[in-house]
Amino acid sequence: MPPDPSKIQTPEEMLRVAREFMEALPHAKALNISLDQLGDGRAEFSMPYDERLVGDPETGVLHGGAVSALLDSACGAAVIAHPDNGGGTATLDLRIDYMRAATPGQALVAQAHCYQVTRSVAFVRAVALDDDRDRPVASATGAFTFTVKP
Repeated sequence: MPPDPSKIQTPEEMLRVAREFMEALPHAKALNISLDQLGDGRAEFSMPYDERLVGDPETGVLHGGAVSALLDSACGAAVIAHPDNGGGTATLDLRIDYMRAATPGQALVAQAHCYQVTRSVAFVRAVALDDDRDRPVASATGAFTFTVKP
């Protein structure tokens, strides 16, 4: 069972706990997702290109499900990293707009921001990027369970 987020004191400790949690998730391991940055309601995750995750063998483009898992993971971590978070989180709703195919051979980065919270719901925006940082591969908006710190 992961530590209670409300008891984590420093940003470094939060990053360490989040990394350990991500490394323990089977889907994150299978997709080789890495936590790169975390704090103050923001998270950045990366996923290297992997031919096992290709959705179209003719083009080499990554499957949308891999992009979706990357975005969902980053969004959940951003909620956990929100300063008012008093517990874990779960995805309530996640909408993903696929804007273009990811460039074959390039890693993806997901940047997520938890921009609004209520007593029970957190709202998050995220974007998935490859090397062309001016043209997102996908964007996401989501709602996640949230518990305000006591």
